[in-house]
Amino acid sequence: MDLQQLLEAASAHLQKERHLLPMYLHLIVSALFPIYAGAHASLSRPSSAAKPANKSKDTARAEADAGDDEEEDEEVVQQMEGMSARDALIYPIVAAITLGGLYFLITKYGANAINLIFGWYFSIAGVFSVAKLVSDAAIVSIGFIFPTYFVRYGRLYKVEASKRKAVAEGAEKGIDSPIPFVPAWTKTFYDAVWNIRAAIKQRYTVRIRTSDSDDKTHFTAIHVVGVIVGIAASLYANLVAKPWYLTNLQGFAVCYTAFQMLSPTSFTTGSLLLAGLFCYDVWAVFFTPLMVTVAKNLDQPIKLVFPRPEEAVQKQVQVPFLPPAPKTQYSMLGLGDIVLPGIMIALALRFDLHLFYLAKQRKARTIDRKSEEAEHAVEKAPYVSTTGNFGDRFWTARLPASARPVKLNASFPKPYFYASMVGYIIGMLTTLVVMGVFQHAQPALLYLVPGVLVSLWGTALVRGEIKTMWEFSEAVGEPEASEDKAKSKDEDVLNLDSWQTWVDMWTSVLCFLGLRETTKPSKGTKIEGVKGEDDATDTKNEDVPKKNKSQDDDPVVFSFSITRYQRTSSSTGDGAKTKAS
Repeated sequence: MDLQQLLEAASAHLQKERHLLPMYLHLIVSALFPIYAGAHASLSRPSSAAKPANKSKDTARAEADAGDDEEEDEEVVQQMEGMSARDALIYPIVAAITLGGLYFLITKYGANAINLIFGWYFSIAGVFSVAKLVSDAAIVSIGFIFPTYFVRYGRLYKVEASKRKAVAEGAEKGIDSPIPFVPAWTKTFYDAVWNIRAAIKQRYTVRIRTSDSDDKTHFTAIHVVGVIVGIAASLYANLVAKPWYLTNLQGFAVCYTAFQMLSPTSFTTGSLLLAGLFCYDVWAVFFTPLMVTVAKNLDQPIKLVFPRPEEAVQKQVQVPFLPPAPKTQYSMLGLGDIVLPGIMIALALRFDLHLFYLAKQRKARTIDRKSEEAEHAVEKAPYVSTTGNFGDRFWTARLPASARPVKLNASFPKPYFYASMVGYIIGMLTTLVVMGVFQHAQPALLYLVPGVLVSLWGTALVRGEIKTMWEFSEAVGEPEASEDKAKSKDEDVLNLDSWQTWVDMWTSVLCFLGLRETTKPSKGTKIEGVKGEDDATDTKNEDVPKKNKSQDDDPVVFSFSITRYQRTSSSTGDGAKTKAS
């Protein structure tokens, strides 16, 4: 067959399958969405960047007086579950054993009992995953309605909650509106808008104390809404029905949170993992009926489903002596085909950020006073968060970069991320074409793994960074406790915007129910997460009363409290908390 005949055959097949193109486009976009969003949500300060500069007491006091109750300046440090080379070798074997066990149970006992058990099992993870996805999406959306910075009449305004004004730089008087798209209105209307904004952004702290632990968690009304949506989605899926869009919502949420929870640690370990899963997927689909049987019978959020257009017709009323109305059939994409290549794509994005700050490092010449010899130390550029602030960036896009705050200009080149995304898309398109031609289920990793790995290592080869990529690792050692001794205990407060908080909450539930042993952290162990607003407190202030030793010795069986954070304009810039319940 020459090239002309091949092109004619491809054109004829495309014309025949043209009605499936919307479904294929839906499938590709649905796979890319959680990868792109989850990869960017996993970004945090790399080892090649320095910590953000600490705010002085005067700066903290000024922000308190201005009512700067936003969280953009707070550093988020992701805690991810890393993999070793041993894990990468064992994972495909464990996956094959698990798949074989599910196949045996389904063929022997049927799928109904398995679906019932796994339905409630996956509901627990689904609640936290959906809550995380919904709350993050709501925070991004609300940022467009209630931005901290916006432009009006060519001037940059910053919203100051305590004054209930949006003040421009160098201006004595501000405007009453906290939102950029509302014209002049009545004071009553503006007061209502300020109250709504304050209610949405008000943060609370839940503290749960037991005899073995003392945990704190920050939350807002948005997180409460996210948890309610997660519970409602899980209950509806298990008690009422499982429509395809609800299954996909839970699947999106699981993928989104997985990228913030898992890391292959290094490109070598990730490549080894994908190579093993490449062989596993081919064996499970082409040489055994395991994968297809389990995927068709398990009605759980472990896959994305897409209605096929040729069978997706309106249901008709059944008439005697007439054939039944056609039922909707679906195409499926396993979550493993998104998560497993996706964790490598997310690693590529974090590698891009690492290279960006690595290029900004400078060698500084210092002189040792004792030996009077010159030493060279590496100066790292301070980290500026690249996530969030989407609403602020949108409303200040008309200003030049020099006129905007530094955190609104934070961006970096992403060659490895874009290359791996292109490789993933090529692999997905190849999977769909081969599946359409042969009319048989295809192991997606057969095409996705080469697409992602060739694009990543090929980009490194072209850029001459093979050695840098080979040596890159996200594995960290023991945290340094020397610089943390003088810090307030409130730094250990977790925030619901961090995935680690959801993991800790679930661990606490298991410990409380007696399903898991409680382990106390050793001395010097720092819980990394989002710094709370209480970190502005000066720990050296002598006015702060010291804890009575007898109070710490009192046994606490169970204690639960909710406190509301309120800023004050005290001389120390400290925040006061009032008990809400």
